[in-house]
Amino acid sequence: MKLVIIAGTPGAGKTSILINTIKILKGTITKPAVVKVDCLATDDDKRFATLNIPVLTGLSRDMCPDHFSIYNLDEMIKFADKNSADTLIMETAGLCHRCAPYTDNCLGICVIDSTSGPNNPGKTGPFLSCADIVVVTKGDMISQAEREIFREKILEANPVCKILDINGLNGQGAAELAKHIIAFDKKVTDRERLRHNAPFSVCTLCVGEQRVSKKYHRGLLRNMNGFQKYIGE
Repeated sequence: MKLVIIAGTPGAGKTSILINTIKILKGTITKPAVVKVDCLATDDDKRFATLNIPVLTGLSRDMCPDHFSIYNLDEMIKFADKNSADTLIMETAGLCHRCAPYTDNCLGICVIDSTSGPNNPGKTGPFLSCADIVVVTKGDMISQAEREIFREKILEANPVCKILDINGLNGQGAAELAKHIIAFDKKVTDRERLRHNAPFSVCTLCVGEQRVSKKYHRGLLRNMNGFQKYIGE
């Protein structure tokens, strides 16, 4: 089974891009299933349901959505298998710029908003630098010169990625993304590994500590000076 993972910051247009792309995929031999991971709430499953494809949603709640997605990947693959899908498309929640959801054998797609500023690609982490394809949205809202600068900033962060411009509202450019998904020939295995380590989730704040003073905290912590240390047994 193919695994496609779509990541990006909130409001970048991930779901709209995905819906337009799936409409095209449905006209081919591809049989997609979608898993939507969000943090607190979502109604995107209703949008996907209009496409008449298998849809599964998961809410990470207090858990980092990356950790949630990785921990539940086996269950997602079983869901796609049960529904006779040959391509599992997972859209992860955009929680922070440090997301690192891609596995070795997935097609990693980063969706980024061109109106977020020319320096934004340089501020993002592995969800852009480790992506196979970077989809740029809202390009019609900035000038040609700004689009070129934005493109160069993406290539500085990820020199080997393929950059696609897609309009999430009318679907223009989605056919190109569909072609890449169809042409992708790697299959997910039971020995998947992450391309980049996930964000840390190993401190007392992660397990519910609400007191603020440093003396109450244990785990893997980082100071303002950038020094990282482990406090605990």
